[in-house]
Amino acid sequence: MTIAVEPYRERPARVAGAELWTRTAEGGEFRILPDGCMDLLLMDDELYVAGPDDRAWVGSAPRGTRYAGIRFAPGAAPGFFGVPARELLNELVPLADLWSPNRTRRLLDRILPAPDQPTALDLEVARLAEEPTDALTAQVLHSVRSGLLRGTAGVSRLAGTIGLSERQLHRRCLDAFGYGPKLLDRVLWMNVALDHARTGLPLADVAMITGYADQAHLTRDVKALTGLPPKILIG
Repeated sequence: MTIAVEPYRERPARVAGAELWTRTAEGGEFRILPDGCMDLLLMDDELYVAGPDDRAWVGSAPRGTRYAGIRFAPGAAPGFFGVPARELLNELVPLADLWSPNRTRRLLDRILPAPDQPTALDLEVARLAEEPTDALTAQVLHSVRSGLLRGTAGVSRLAGTIGLSERQLHRRCLDAFGYGPKLLDRVLWMNVALDHARTGLPLADVAMITGYADQAHLTRDVKALTGLPPKILIG
C-alpha cells in the first residue's frame, strides 16, 4: 500500500489570529521550533495540547501519520484551555487532562465523524472560543513586534508604561505566554529572522534588520533556542 504524504499546509483559522494547519509525517525525526504559540492537535483520533516551547522539540512519527491543529496566537490559548501557559511550558498533554474526559469526548464526537476533520476542528474551536487576547497581552505583543524590547532597557520601559513592576510584568507574561517578556522577544524575533533568511537574504543583512548586534549574535541566539545554526535550519 502506498501512503500519500502531504506537505505541511496552513491557512487562517476562524478564531482571530489563529492558524489551521495539517501535515502528514514523512517518517523519521522532525524538529519543532519555539514560536510563542500553543496548539490544539488532532492526532491518532485524540486531542492534545502542545504548550509553548522555550527550545526546539525533536520528535518522530511513522510515515503517513496525520496531524491537524489550531495554532493560537501568542497569549491567546490560556483563556481557551483554562490553564496558565507557564503550566504547559515544553509539554504535550491530552486535552482530557485539562478539560474533563466527558467534555473532551463530546468535542471529539463532533469532529471525528466529519468528512473533513481539520475543518470540523476549526469550526468547533471557533464555536467554543471566547473573547480575544486581553489588553495587557496585546500591549506586550505590540511592544515586541515594534522592536521596543530589543534594547537593554526595553522591559523596564514597558513595565513603567503599563504601570506594573518588572516582577509583576514577568509573572503576567508567564501566565499568558509561558515566557518572560525578554524570552518572548527573543523567540518571536528569531522566527522573523528565519523567515527573512529563507528568502535568501544574507544572514548579515537579516541580523541588521531584525535588531541583532551582528551575524554572530543572530547565529548564537538561534542555536541557543533551536540547537542548530540558522544555515542548517533554512537548508
